[in-house]
Amino acid sequence: MGYSKDQLLACLKELQIDFSQYEHPVVLTVEAQAKYVGNLGGALSKNLFLKDKKHRYYVVSALADTKVDLKVLSQRLGLGKGGLRMAPEEALGEILQVPLGCVTPFAVVNESARHVSLLLDQGFKNQECCFFHPLANDMSISLNAHGLDKFLKSIGRNPSYIDLEANPPVGKDQPPDLAAYVPSDSPVLPDLPEKAPSSQDSTGDSVGAATKTAAFTAKAVKPSGNAKNVKEKSADSARPSIPAADAGKFVEELLDRASALLLSEISEDSIKQHGGQLGAEVANNVKKCLREDLKNLATIFKNTAYTEGFYAGTRCQPKRL
Repeated sequence: MGYSKDQLLACLKELQIDFSQYEHPVVLTVEAQAKYVGNLGGALSKNLFLKDKKHRYYVVSALADTKVDLKVLSQRLGLGKGGLRMAPEEALGEILQVPLGCVTPFAVVNESARHVSLLLDQGFKNQECCFFHPLANDMSISLNAHGLDKFLKSIGRNPSYIDLEANPPVGKDQPPDLAAYVPSDSPVLPDLPEKAPSSQDSTGDSVGAATKTAAFTAKAVKPSGNAKNVKEKSADSARPSIPAADAGKFVEELLDRASALLLSEISEDSIKQHGGQLGAEVANNVKKCLREDLKNLATIFKNTAYTEGFYAGTRCQPKRL
């Protein structure tokens, strides 16, 4: 089990760090938090939990109005333009050991987060105090950058403040200025992001594997007479709609599309051309055609979940003991 809210507050008191605490209903966004503490004189913060392609993790903590461009940040870390994405939700529990909506600099207190890189907005230093969730989003605490630094140093962290809005050129003679913040001793965790896809981690790979199995099975079956007619249809025919309220209909449309694509790829000519590699060729083509549909579906599911969670949090008024 990771640190609890009460343990964190006790730790801050033991370190004699000045802070104020404010209880409020569960909130999932900065806007919702602002309704309860936005008029108290401190700066609000937004926090991102990110991962790169090698499954190294980052917490980026910034002032609410700081513009964080993930493509620029990725380049500055030396990861290329598309090297960063939002970490999957299950990583919150496995690595940071906090629930959704509770990512803050304090989340690196747990041993499981020892390899997570923490990047802090240099704007925090200019604020009299800043608000953060203390590992739970039914409370906000305010403290200054000095107090945050004292806590981080107590757990062996050297606070790293950077200009998150900077966009320095990166090239052959201009190395990435934030490359030193990429975790170098982080273990590779290839299985974690595959458990539950997010909008950035599409299910393309798993669908590809299933499609490949079906393709190899279909390879041994003589193409039906309808295959030629299906082949004549454009591979870029209208994509199935993605109705948020009718998942069953979308699944049926997606299966119909997959079946049509599968049949369209199997013909006497393709069998002669690819031979034993036909299954892999078919799987790759079907995967390519379905990737965008699945990404759109995953995005809808994630956005719906976030929206429902937000409204549930704003309606919920937990009883205080």
